[in-house]
Amino acid sequence: MSYKEELYFIAACLTISFDNKNRLKVEKLLKSNSIDWDNLVKISTGHYVFPALYCNLKREDFLHYLPEDLVSYMKHITTLNRKRNLQIICQAKELNNLLLVNKVTPIFLKGTGNLLAGLYNDVAERMVGDIDFLFSQEDYPKAIKLLRANGYFDVGKYDFDFPEQRHYVRLKKDNYIAAVEIHKGLLIEKYSNEFNYNFVKKSLQIINGVSVLSYSNKLNLSIIASQINDRRYYYKTIALRNAYDVFLLSKKTNAKDAINSLKKLNQPLNFF
Repeated sequence: MSYKEELYFIAACLTISFDNKNRLKVEKLLKSNSIDWDNLVKISTGHYVFPALYCNLKREDFLHYLPEDLVSYMKHITTLNRKRNLQIICQAKELNNLLLVNKVTPIFLKGTGNLLAGLYNDVAERMVGDIDFLFSQEDYPKAIKLLRANGYFDVGKYDFDFPEQRHYVRLKKDNYIAAVEIHKGLLIEKYSNEFNYNFVKKSLQIINGVSVLSYSNKLNLSIIASQINDRRYYYKTIALRNAYDVFLLSKKTNAKDAINSLKKLNQPLNFF
């Protein structure tokens, strides 16, 4: 398999619960014993979809086609990620309660927002870095002050808050699993007047007392975070973690309708 074929194979594995054509194709390749599993582990790990790969293969009862030592390793990593994500969910709910009590409303974004919305069949599927949330311009400094007063401290330090900066420096609290990023914006300055707090707040979901983006704006942000903020539109590359989120979100909302709600961003969104 070439790198391109390996990338396509991993992507196909992530869809087998929804697409029978891909399911049959994946099973045929698994039976052929022609897969270089060392490469597949490297690629899926580099794209942060290794646990998702395991969960999808397990769900379709395909693990018996894999080497036993690989299955044990995949199970171990996925178990660790599940434990981490459950801790992140607890931390996010604690932060939500702290902020709401102080009359500040956070909107949870990206991986944490998807976990809180119950997007994944298994919370272990998504690899999450920081807890990201968005605030109004008015609540942004209040959120920073509140978290600092409750034990969170800066990881790194700017001399001043750059006007174009989308989020404050990462904050961490001792004995808590995840760092936190407090956002006042979602996009680089070029597009910030189109996709921003005022745009997304009109269609928020409140799930179990937690505010998250609508499914259409979750889909848009999943693409935007990769294509615009990480400049993948320019370099013509793809991140499978973002692609997997978009795939799952496309089962919750109409992708074309979602991207057509934006004008300046329509081309890079449609390109994805």
